[in-house]
Amino acid sequence: MSAPPFRRALVLTAGLGTRLRPLTDVRAKAAVPVDGEPLARRVIGWLVSHGITDLVLNLHHRPDTITALVGDGCDLAARVRYSWESVVLGSAGGPRRALPLLLDRGRAAGGAADRTLLLVNGDTMTNVDLAALGARHRESGARVTMALIENPRPDKYGGVVLDAAGHVTGFTRRGAAARSFHFIGVQAVDADVIAPLEDGVPSESVAGVYPRLMAERSGAVAGFVSDAAFRDIGTPADLLDTSLALAAAAGREGRPVWGARVDVDPTARVEHSCLWDDVRIGARAELDRCIVADGVTIAAGARYRRCAIVDGDDGLIVRSLDA
Repeated sequence: MSAPPFRRALVLTAGLGTRLRPLTDVRAKAAVPVDGEPLARRVIGWLVSHGITDLVLNLHHRPDTITALVGDGCDLAARVRYSWESVVLGSAGGPRRALPLLLDRGRAAGGAADRTLLLVNGDTMTNVDLAALGARHRESGARVTMALIENPRPDKYGGVVLDAAGHVTGFTRRGAAARSFHFIGVQAVDADVIAPLEDGVPSESVAGVYPRLMAERSGAVAGFVSDAAFRDIGTPADLLDTSLALAAAAGREGRPVWGARVDVDPTARVEHSCLWDDVRIGARAELDRCIVADGVTIAAGARYRRCAIVDGDDGLIVRSLDA
């Protein structure tokens, strides 16, 4: 059996998930179910399938909703530890805080490969070839290698600009005319990129650390371009679309996706919708293309279409998926 492409990985799960509200008022983004399976467990399962089992997750917002679903990772054949952030430390500051956990085994094993880390966004759904990413990182001599695809929506996403050698030369805002690639939330990073940062101070990679690296040396940041599949779980509408697409691919097109302890009255009609745990749907209620969060009770006769619904202090909070 070949060695895994990376010895350890950090899954970035500390974010607030602002665009996914109100669903992230109930769960951390990484704990949100996609076709019934929480994002964090999907990402961990994907990493384990590549032989990467030594994992760290960083935590801040609603951390209990992640730890309750993941635990120590043993049921996923992984070793999972957690890095706590009292404030969100960002895409570079978060890895800096987690660095002692990521390197504790590497010190004993030694070797340069032990100081190359895999960083994965906790809301990433992709099938990018991690072995090929690791090979590109080693061969290029870069300090950071970002997994990229052709930018599917330059009007929606900012981009990464590459030169002919595949080195990153800049980053564009959404709507830019220049050809760019889309970063899919997976990257190989040398530990010495992160180590000099001050622990506990928020910092960003694309908006701070990487431009400095590029200014210091051409080729310090490289791209790994592939045709990997990628799904964006940015908004409630994205979440529903992805869940329904996965359900359809599994032969369950049109059927609702149910969590645990769900009670739907036989006279209710629920179509193309996702129901989280402990949901109750009353008699003659109608739901079409909705996400119903944990603990919500839908009253008898109520009708909702294309909504995210959560239980608030003063009743239901309902947000249109088209807002």
